[in-house]
Amino acid sequence: MSSRENTGMALGLLGVVIFSLTLPFTRIVVQELHPLLNGLGRALFAAIPAALLLLWHREKWPTWKQVKGLTLVIAGVILGFPVLSAWAMQTLPASHGALVNGLQPLCVALYAAWLSHERPSKAFWACAALGSALVLGYALISGAGSIQAGDLLMLGAIAVGGLGYAEGGRLAKEMGGWQVICWALVLSTPLLIGPVVYLALQHQGEISAKTWWAFGYVSLFSQFIGFFAWYAGLAMGGIARVSQIQLLQIFFTIAFSALFFGEHVEPITWLFAVGVIVTVMLGRKTAVKPPVCAGLLAKASSHSTS
Repeated sequence: MSSRENTGMALGLLGVVIFSLTLPFTRIVVQELHPLLNGLGRALFAAIPAALLLLWHREKWPTWKQVKGLTLVIAGVILGFPVLSAWAMQTLPASHGALVNGLQPLCVALYAAWLSHERPSKAFWACAALGSALVLGYALISGAGSIQAGDLLMLGAIAVGGLGYAEGGRLAKEMGGWQVICWALVLSTPLLIGPVVYLALQHQGEISAKTWWAFGYVSLFSQFIGFFAWYAGLAMGGIARVSQIQLLQIFFTIAFSALFFGEHVEPITWLFAVGVIVTVMLGRKTAVKPPVCAGLLAKASSHSTS
């Protein structure tokens, strides 16, 4: 792998570490706030620093073609995943949601092959499938329980969230990682203001300091800063390849749950974590061909310079 791809993997890992606290903090928030108020409110809150950053850098407005791509990002990571996962966290433990979220990397890789026309090798798909199987196997062995309504909500969150990840990674190659999430947040603001104000006025009762801190994290880190690293990583290292690092998110989530919330972690957790790390490392060595058009452009460039 090139140094650019290695940097992309490192940035992707940083994004995963930031995202790994999303479900535990979301579970805290939805104990006092409506899931819609959390899911939409965190994006509206994050849109403020996003707009200021765009103004500070005097960024040009995205083209109409880019705006169409940004609508997929909005649907996936601003509306779909935050709202559906927040609803799921009303009934599911954060660790359970993290287990289901283990299907996200495979989903993102499939979207990357569809939207960005990346062409992963059979060996890559084998590693991706093995990593997902390990995560699901861990879910069964650890007694995550039978299928519940919350599981269906998480599966929906994964489906739309994966689309937002893959399309955002594609756009980041031409716009830049932080620009993608900033523009997505700013463009979604008109959709968010009405529902958030209405839900805020409907809320009754005090909001504890713990909830405010948790809401601050999912707003500034999960919905904003984390995407700086994540989208830049996807753009630099390849969407399909870097997305597989998210297989580790479940173990970061469980580790942080133990560190901050006192949850007990069984030794078998770390055994499966090692297995997943091995699949990610093997996946790094497999071939992921760039889009055909990119390959043709590279060939044309080499002929013109010779």
